[in-house]
Amino acid sequence: MKIIFKTIAFLFVGTGSLFAQSDAIPSSVKNVETKVDSVIQLMTLEEKVGQMVQYNGSWDLTGPASGTDNKQKEERLKKGLVGSMLNVISVKATREAQRLNMENSRLKIPLIFGYDVIHGYKTIFPVPLGETASWDLEAMERSARIAALESVADGINWTFSPMIDISRDARWGRIMEGSGEDPFLTSKVAVAKVKGYQGSDLSDPKTIAATAKHFAGYGLAEGGKDYNAVNIGENELHNVVLPPFHAAAKAGVATFMNSFNTIDGVPATASERLQREILKGDWNWNGFVVSDWGSIAELIPHGFARDKVHAAEIAVKAGSDMDMEGGAYEAGLQKLVDEGKIDETLIDDAVRRILRVKFKMGLFEDPYRYMDANLNSSLSYDEHRKTARDIAKKSIVLLKNENGLLPLGKSVNKIAVIGPLADDTDTPIGNWRAQGEANSAVSVLEGLKNTVPESTQITYSKGISLGEGERSFLMPLKINETDRSGIQDAVEKAKQANLVVMVLGEDAFQSGEGRSQANVGLAGLQMELLKEVQKVNKNIVLVLINGRPLEITWASENIPSIVEAWQLGTESGNAIADVLLGKYNPSGKLPVSFPRAVGQEPLYYNHLNTGRPYSEEHVTYAHYTDIENGPLYPFGYGLSYTDFEYGKPELSSSSLNTGETVTLSVKLTNTGKVAGKEVVQLYLRDLVASLARPVKELKGFKLVELQPGETKTVEFKIDEEMLKFYSASGKWEAENGEFELMLGGNSEDIQSVKLNYRKS
Repeated sequence: MKIIFKTIAFLFVGTGSLFAQSDAIPSSVKNVETKVDSVIQLMTLEEKVGQMVQYNGSWDLTGPASGTDNKQKEERLKKGLVGSMLNVISVKATREAQRLNMENSRLKIPLIFGYDVIHGYKTIFPVPLGETASWDLEAMERSARIAALESVADGINWTFSPMIDISRDARWGRIMEGSGEDPFLTSKVAVAKVKGYQGSDLSDPKTIAATAKHFAGYGLAEGGKDYNAVNIGENELHNVVLPPFHAAAKAGVATFMNSFNTIDGVPATASERLQREILKGDWNWNGFVVSDWGSIAELIPHGFARDKVHAAEIAVKAGSDMDMEGGAYEAGLQKLVDEGKIDETLIDDAVRRILRVKFKMGLFEDPYRYMDANLNSSLSYDEHRKTARDIAKKSIVLLKNENGLLPLGKSVNKIAVIGPLADDTDTPIGNWRAQGEANSAVSVLEGLKNTVPESTQITYSKGISLGEGERSFLMPLKINETDRSGIQDAVEKAKQANLVVMVLGEDAFQSGEGRSQANVGLAGLQMELLKEVQKVNKNIVLVLINGRPLEITWASENIPSIVEAWQLGTESGNAIADVLLGKYNPSGKLPVSFPRAVGQEPLYYNHLNTGRPYSEEHVTYAHYTDIENGPLYPFGYGLSYTDFEYGKPELSSSSLNTGETVTLSVKLTNTGKVAGKEVVQLYLRDLVASLARPVKELKGFKLVELQPGETKTVEFKIDEEMLKFYSASGKWEAENGEFELMLGGNSEDIQSVKLNYRKS
């Protein structure tokens, strides 16, 4: 092997990668796996370990490194002992980092550059939970496509998205970053996002590699506290947590990220069961797993590892391929191999996976392919904003509209816009905003002024401030609970108006990573402001800007119209105004259940029944005695400015055998006066099974647009695959028996038919 290295060393003196130089590897070598193996044969153990290390861009790469730590990182970069970097932003910076690696390292293996591109890069789209409320998969794919383009224009070629953790607890701060409580809907979103980021060819320089995260169980943290323990069994793991990840794997997602939490006492980063047996074994997925930030080193405070060397041993055996800023792999892996504690084949497997992705991205052909300084000027950011406005409109959910208060009619010529978020241009951008510029969103006040007729008079009062202090990812807002000095001004303006638009909710950094809350109501003095205004003007449209489900029971009982507007991104205010003025008929549906009280959390529609299920005739059933049973607003719920009437669902056959398909159909009619879209939802219940099954599970949905008076027949194909679950036998199968199929506009307002299934 040493002789080979001496023989070929002179071939790698240029700035290109191995396979950009025709005499390094024969041109006849076309197969990626052969190419990967060829590179591994050339690598020293130190170089292999280097590919498994990811550094944060903690210094200005366009200038000399300062500080001992950064200088050491730069030296390792020059030696080719770094596999990837994150948070290196701009074509200039990524190109310089790649140059340092390519011009100085022995084997010239290119770097990849990662970044948290979560809901847009510069053009910011709705937070993922809000965007999922559109139930429009094509729109979600489009937003990911635009985010990819804008990222590549800044030298980024790898995103740590989509987050596809099932989350059932509004207290968990990162619920805003996912797609809600349902595995089926989240699976569909996962595929749409992977397609949007990666396209059909990962080597296309206008695509970026995607990451399915966090593997696994992160969203089911105990008490809704971020990073907390997860306690679930095999049933919940396979039937609830894993389906979106399996969907992403089948869609060809380039990378996975493991999670911070323990599952049944085992940190996910250290779980051989998750990473080697299920992901890389059962699913035969061939990408690589990157740790979350420092999660390998965090095996130490978990009480699972003695030190970083021990943590590296555990993680690499478990199948964690790349160490994100943990310092464990560079400290421990070579030592562990030298001491015979781990076999070098484990290192080879991880490096093979990393190189495979780099080859698929085309980086060995051109290490600078994602660093086109001219791309940014060719992008149409105006068109991106138009798309952002379109998706934001589709994400808005109309929760209540008593007496047809919305859309605003011509008779409403004096509008008071009130609330701490009414003129806020930063909160709509939300958390995890990538390179979205602070205070760059269109506010609700601006949007209304842009949209209402010239004859309409708009007045504005902040009423209260939501909080004070620095607003940032690292610094939570200090909520205002004492300053009421502006409430009277708001009350006076409300008195003079035909209608009040109240804009309340959450600051941008109240939700997100590390932003779990014990209470999920309107924080600070917002409820007091709302109640004082309601005393003098009952015509209130409450616009909620938030990243999580909120407890709004009083508002639901006392405010005639409520609009869930999430944190909608760059074009937020314009999109909200489009809906309030009737320029767009709201079509969004909730991807999460809204609680009546925080004590109901975790709250989700697809729960198991009990031996004493809910019944108004019995005292001893599964319920709370102090509030009404069930959610305030259920999963799948959302109103429209028109009305939809469902006919009786019909099955083409009441029985189904293996290999057959039956059709479930329903007639849907727009009985209102305006065109509208309805999300027709299909739910299923397995009535008797080897494991207790949920009372209902989403199994299909279709977004249907109808003109006034129009009727369409909506059809769903029912087959054996739809009936499968992870059974008591430890496998995915459909069991003989009776199933209930349910159709409707949300998870509670449904009609059902029965189907018998028999294996042939």
